[in-house]
Amino acid sequence: MSYNKSKIAFKEAYEVIPGGVDSPVRAFSSVGGTPVFIERGEGGHLIDIDGNKYIDFVQSWGPLILGHADADVENAVIEAVKKGLSFGAPTLSETDLANEIVEMFDSIEKVRFVSSGTEAVMSAIRLARGYTKRDDFIKFTGCYHGHADSLLVQAGSGMATFGSPSSPGVPADLTKHTLLATYNDIESVKKCFEQSEGGVSSIIIEPIAGNMGLIPADEAFLEELRTLCDEYGALLIFDEVMSGFRASITGYQGIGSVKPDIVTLGKVIGAGMPVGAFGTRKEIMSELSPEGPIYQAGTLSGNPVAMAAGFTSLKKLKSDASIYPTLEKRATRLMEGFQEAADAVNVPMVTTVRGSMFGFFFSDKPVRNFDDALENNSELFGKFHEKMLEKGVYLACSSYETGFISTATNDKMIEEAIEAAKASLAELV
Repeated sequence: MSYNKSKIAFKEAYEVIPGGVDSPVRAFSSVGGTPVFIERGEGGHLIDIDGNKYIDFVQSWGPLILGHADADVENAVIEAVKKGLSFGAPTLSETDLANEIVEMFDSIEKVRFVSSGTEAVMSAIRLARGYTKRDDFIKFTGCYHGHADSLLVQAGSGMATFGSPSSPGVPADLTKHTLLATYNDIESVKKCFEQSEGGVSSIIIEPIAGNMGLIPADEAFLEELRTLCDEYGALLIFDEVMSGFRASITGYQGIGSVKPDIVTLGKVIGAGMPVGAFGTRKEIMSELSPEGPIYQAGTLSGNPVAMAAGFTSLKKLKSDASIYPTLEKRATRLMEGFQEAADAVNVPMVTTVRGSMFGFFFSDKPVRNFDDALENNSELFGKFHEKMLEKGVYLACSSYETGFISTATNDKMIEEAIEAAKASLAELV
């Protein structure tokens, strides 16, 4: 394949945009090469500005569960745009989408829309702190919850670590209340509770982690988190910005039994438009402005175009009970095929599937937390990514990201991707 136009475009973008991209992972830094610049999407495919066509397993990092340019979503957006792009005032479309979400999630009685997953998580943590009147909260190494200051932390010394900033520009004072624990390790969580001087307001976790590769939390671990929160009077926050409507129609909560106090959502509820949301029971949400004293606002929150896209997407997903079994079947077949490709050349690989989400590591042992993920052969992944791209398969450009199947990804595409994986690994080993 030729990438000449993308190379020129990247060079031009680099002059006026930091790193040439508006989000770091797009720069292909961890896989090498030049990012391809996309011209358009068609169903389960991407077409770049050089005219190369790819089977797309990124799907805009998750939201396009119906694939690119779904006709119904497209029409809903066009009709909404005809009425105006934004009003800064209430619209019926906000209530319509809110009703859909409240009806679907047992843990949500009220929901507030925002413009991104980062904003949803930031607001959920503020709500938890305000409701419990405590500053500390617990997060897990390897779980990404957006780029809000208090969430950009790294592990230090000790089992229960008071976070230190992992990015310049983040004052230590803003992360000193962030306690870090190890994913799927309940003892590390207990020590955070024991060492918190002012008390823990909340635990935030991706019940199905999608930002250190696809790593589900053990059900027993989540049950223990629920017990600890109840014991200490803390709130349990499930970050389902990535897994919501992806692992199942209701994310983790459609396949697991543990009920959170607060849920953050994003991605699919905008069907590709910028949107996020957080929801909880009425008792907690009544503390949020303008009902209560905890302030949160956004001029573009509940944007009517995003609401129209999300409402249409969710209605389509709810209307056909065969969608999620089919997505999971295809994701499972894809990972089985990748495993076959790896086994054929004696390359260690572990795979995971949750609904329409999939992940794989070049590793010879199960991956249960971030330390395990770091042992993944990322160098091999980078070479594999390059080979797959050359063969028309667009994978996430990091070994720590999750892949996605859309309803537009058919069986033929799955088999083509498997054959590409077999050829790519055979060339590399």
